[in-house]
Amino acid sequence: MDTAAWVWIVVGIVVVALIVVLLMTSRKRKEAFRQKRDETNRQHAAEIRREAENAELEARENEARALRAKSDAEKAQVEAARLKQEAEQRQSEAQGLRSDSEKHMTKANALDPDVDEEGRRRPGTVIDPGQRTDAPRNTSADTRADTRADTRTDSDSRPAAGPGPMDARKDSPRE
Repeated sequence: MDTAAWVWIVVGIVVVALIVVLLMTSRKRKEAFRQKRDETNRQHAAEIRREAENAELEARENEARALRAKSDAEKAQVEAARLKQEAEQRQSEAQGLRSDSEKHMTKANALDPDVDEEGRRRPGTVIDPGQRTDAPRNTSADTRADTRADTRTDSDSRPAAGPGPMDARKDSPRE
């Protein structure tokens, strides 16, 4: 074989070797690119999962707030119903007391000879000094003030005219 043929065989082997090397490096490059792409996708997926978990947590918190608000509203409705019932009961009690009071007044007017059928005092009747019809009844503070004013004696309102018997003893020397 001649040298030219050997050169072509060697060149062919080198070219085949280069092609094999290029294919292998190309495959490694593709594998490296795919791994890098996969890692980027994993990171992106993890970020999306974190956002989804945060959204889920926020949704749970909103649901809890909504349930709490609903519970508060129901509690307020129950309290309002209770207060309404209590108000109606007290109104009923007040009407009963008013009815009793009117019955007592009617009975008192029926017994009092100085009061006509309509509950008015007849003209020319003597009013009991303990009961005044034109002014409200005395309260306990007014009664105490009236009592103190009535219990004053003349000596309380008179100015001192001179030394009394107690004052004379103070001025006299002891012997």
